[in-house]
Amino acid sequence: MSRMGQMLSGQKWRSATAGPASLPVNLGGYDASRQGVSSGARLQSIDQALVWVVVALMMWGMVMVYSASIAMPDNPRFARYSHTHFLTRHVISMVVGGVMALLAFQVPTETWEKLARPLFVVSLILLALVLIPFIGKGVNGARRWISFGVFNFQPSELAKFATIIYAADYMVRKMEVKERFFRAVLPMGAAVALAGVFLLAEPDMGAFMVIAIIAMGILFLGGVNARMFFLIFAVLVGAFMAMIAASPWRRDRIFAYLDPFSAEHALGKGYQLSHSLIAIGRGEVWGVGLGGSVEKLHWLPEAHTDFLLAVIGEEFGLVGVTLVICLFLWLSRRIMVIGRQAIALDKVFSGLVAQGVGIWIGFQAFINMGVNLGALPTKGLTLPLMSYGGSAIMMNLIAIAVVLRIDAENKQMMRGGRS
Repeated sequence: MSRMGQMLSGQKWRSATAGPASLPVNLGGYDASRQGVSSGARLQSIDQALVWVVVALMMWGMVMVYSASIAMPDNPRFARYSHTHFLTRHVISMVVGGVMALLAFQVPTETWEKLARPLFVVSLILLALVLIPFIGKGVNGARRWISFGVFNFQPSELAKFATIIYAADYMVRKMEVKERFFRAVLPMGAAVALAGVFLLAEPDMGAFMVIAIIAMGILFLGGVNARMFFLIFAVLVGAFMAMIAASPWRRDRIFAYLDPFSAEHALGKGYQLSHSLIAIGRGEVWGVGLGGSVEKLHWLPEAHTDFLLAVIGEEFGLVGVTLVICLFLWLSRRIMVIGRQAIALDKVFSGLVAQGVGIWIGFQAFINMGVNLGALPTKGLTLPLMSYGGSAIMMNLIAIAVVLRIDAENKQMMRGGRS
């Protein structure tokens, strides 16, 4: 065989054995020749500091949920529950949420962008279904859950996540007309208003407030004109003030917040806030010690959900509350940095999604802490990643997983690969 024939034969053999990596096209985000190392590469790309902060908040939250709920079976209302009932359900929610987060991490951001509008529509349908008798489950006068037997799902938590995805996709689609109010802002405002109608019918003004802030924040970060932003802000403030003025029990909450220890409010609308402040006051600097809270012994309602921070303040004192605040500050800032990095890499959708998650976690934590510390009127919002609540834990973890995926794609792009 001639030398040229040998060269051609060798070239054919190498082409046959090189596999898809030798082809002049890219077969998906990760080609087949890299499948053996892609998982390891993705694991190395994960922001481990962010993961450990999330794990620390969840583990601390798990301990505090157990501490805050251990005495609840002594109440006749919860007599049929064991002392570990809420802990067990909380751990199950964490495990299921962790599995869902692992699955969400495998989904490319391009897929989330395609699912933005269908996901938002599904969340609206679920918000409507929860209002239908025999479908929605009512607790303490509010109808916010859909029961699936052993598990109650809260559609408002999905709506928060769906709003982030939808608003980010919306801003990418409207980038060319973002300076025009009627073409850029009004349609998004109408979508949020529709979600607000369902949420206020539950009623769940706290969730509506979070969703409105998320949408407004993403519009602002997406480049909406500052004058339009302040106009939207003024409209939202006016709408919330009108809702408070039109609702006697919401007005009572505001008056109770101003003076929770008065004879008129101490045993009424100011009861939760007054006992939350008593709990935090008892903790002083170092706290009374884990498990030593007195207020959780049927004095402070919803100690394992909305007022978990008050129990932390009583058992761990000023030091514990300060540490929780610092962890949430770091977490929110880190998520916002990841979003800003994605935008710098011209991944606008990914960047807005990450920053939307940062707004969600940071704003909801701020409201919950403000309520527990008496700085804000009482509002039924849980402390993200820490308070008892299956739907909230699951959606928080899914949102964090999406942020981690965005960060991994950012790092891969900076290394010269494709996201």
